[in-house]
Amino acid sequence: MIRIQKLTLIRGTKPLLEAADLTLNPGENVGLIGSNGSGKSSLFALLRGELQPDAGDCDFPSAWRIAHVAQETPALDRSAIDYAIDGDTTLRRLESQLLVAEDAHDGHLIGELHTALADADAYTVRSRAETLLTGLGFAQDQMQQPVASFSGGWRMRLNLAQALMCPSDLLLLDEPTNHLDLDAILWLEDWLKRYAGTLIIISHDRDFLDGVVGVIAHLDDRKLKRYGGNYSQFEIQRAINLSLTQAAFVKQSRERDHLQSFIDRFKAKASKAKQAQSRMKMLAKMEELAPIHAAASFQFEFREPERAPNPLLVLEDVEAGYRTEDGDKAILDQINLNLQVGQRIGLLGVNGAGKSTLIKTIAGELAPLSGDAHWGKGLVIGYFAQHQVEMLRHDQSPLWHLAKIAPNVREQELRNFLGGFNFPGTMVSSPIAPFSGGEKARLALALIVWQRPNLLLLDEPTNHLDLETREALTVALAQFEGTLVLVSHDRHLLRATTEEFLIVADASLKPFDGDLDDYRDWLFKTKLATARPGKPAKPGKVVAWAEPSEARATPPPPAIERREQKREEAAARQRLSAQRKPVENRIKRLEEEMARGNARRAELETLITHPDLYEESRKEDLKARLFEQASLLKELERLEADWMAQQEVLEGMATASSE
Repeated sequence: MIRIQKLTLIRGTKPLLEAADLTLNPGENVGLIGSNGSGKSSLFALLRGELQPDAGDCDFPSAWRIAHVAQETPALDRSAIDYAIDGDTTLRRLESQLLVAEDAHDGHLIGELHTALADADAYTVRSRAETLLTGLGFAQDQMQQPVASFSGGWRMRLNLAQALMCPSDLLLLDEPTNHLDLDAILWLEDWLKRYAGTLIIISHDRDFLDGVVGVIAHLDDRKLKRYGGNYSQFEIQRAINLSLTQAAFVKQSRERDHLQSFIDRFKAKASKAKQAQSRMKMLAKMEELAPIHAAASFQFEFREPERAPNPLLVLEDVEAGYRTEDGDKAILDQINLNLQVGQRIGLLGVNGAGKSTLIKTIAGELAPLSGDAHWGKGLVIGYFAQHQVEMLRHDQSPLWHLAKIAPNVREQELRNFLGGFNFPGTMVSSPIAPFSGGEKARLALALIVWQRPNLLLLDEPTNHLDLETREALTVALAQFEGTLVLVSHDRHLLRATTEEFLIVADASLKPFDGDLDDYRDWLFKTKLATARPGKPAKPGKVVAWAEPSEARATPPPPAIERREQKREEAAARQRLSAQRKPVENRIKRLEEEMARGNARRAELETLITHPDLYEESRKEDLKARLFEQASLLKELERLEADWMAQQEVLEGMATASSE
């Protein structure tokens, strides 16, 4: 097991951990979470032996093999698959020893090494490496390409493959999903569930944490606290603990005020001086509970968009791609898209399928290679590119960036706006070069929000964002009143903010008739079913893509006598009414249940704010109310989802009856 006792860790002059304690059992999957800069990566460096504790101990079995993802990848001529296999250092060492033994013609040693290589699964290593690389998104021909030919993001995938190839007892993964698309994340999640050793993950992807970990280690206020369960369960427990701590602080504050009042009244009176002195000592010794001064969670909202045209844009038989000196390079073909006001679309598809190309074409950054594209008059596009952070001027300040797009606005108004995005004081006028990736991404979002877009095009907006900012973005997008097209590997963001999915595959764009669970099922039945190369089958959930101009109504039935037609229409109405009745009854019951639930939620919110509930004697009552509140919120979410589903059934019946 890993046992951390009274651990103090200091980097420079900043204490990251002070007398921290934590115990992790063998085989546990642990999510290490905490705010940016709290010391998570430094704790990983300590576990790898790259840092030494300033005080206290961090112990685990010395025989444990540790695997982690390297942060640098040299530009090697070595093939991708050989580079991945290099992660199995024991195997490579045995192979080197075998070469030496063969040169020395040492038959006895050669026999021993062949046995050791068999024990190290040397004869299946290539197929295992192909499985890993396929899961991480590499095509068969890419596996033979040199490492130097890959971009930075793909090299990080190779480093991840190396770490997974390494036989290990402790696997340390620091933001492993940052350079992965949704397909690779789903594969990695499945792989990690079957990992036999102890796993510690730093991640800002809540769905990924929920799917993999069973323990949360929270680094907060220079301490480590262990929580059982996944990230969602941690959130509930954390909320309860904060409420209880706040209650204890409120109680202690009342006691301190009472003692101070006694001292103030009687310390000058001789008859009460002794008692006053006693209470002064009591006050001095009283445990100082930390009040909940956690800064209010970061939040923002998109300003109400300007009136939008409808449709916002129309693409007809568009071929999308890039113009180069060597000619046109088409990525997508025969794209037909009629984007309507209020649509909320999530784009699915493997990395490199063309999602970013489509977004750039919609944004007008890429002109169609062929076909027709029409943008509505009054369309205001807010575009967050996948590499938006790199496009900022790092030698300039947040204020400079905003003033550039709003040159006629008073500086104080710009400062106030940026303050709402956590750029206070001198930070607003300082160069952004030393800012963290999350702070730069937050600035890029602020610049988009200022422009009041009626169409948002977001290509991986959560890269670099911490959990708090991701949640703020999720809430803001859920409340955004315009039209949204989103590419993201963050499933929580996709689920919470989009209402339909399109899939980019086989150089085309089609609707995906299903949710993210359906997409996952399709991936594991097709693309991720085996490690064999080849083009994945088309998704089973994809339905026909209708041209914008295509008539959707079926042709009228042959002419019949009016009386017979009326009789059939009446019978059809009766059948439809009979079909609708149970659905309408179900909707009515759901609305009644939601009304009762919302009434109880309001009642609980009132109860929880009552100061009497924070008395020590009512500690259990408070816990019960908080648990009831958490359960009620989940039940209301379920009821609302059921209500939405029943409404869709009704709409489907209405559509079917009109065809």
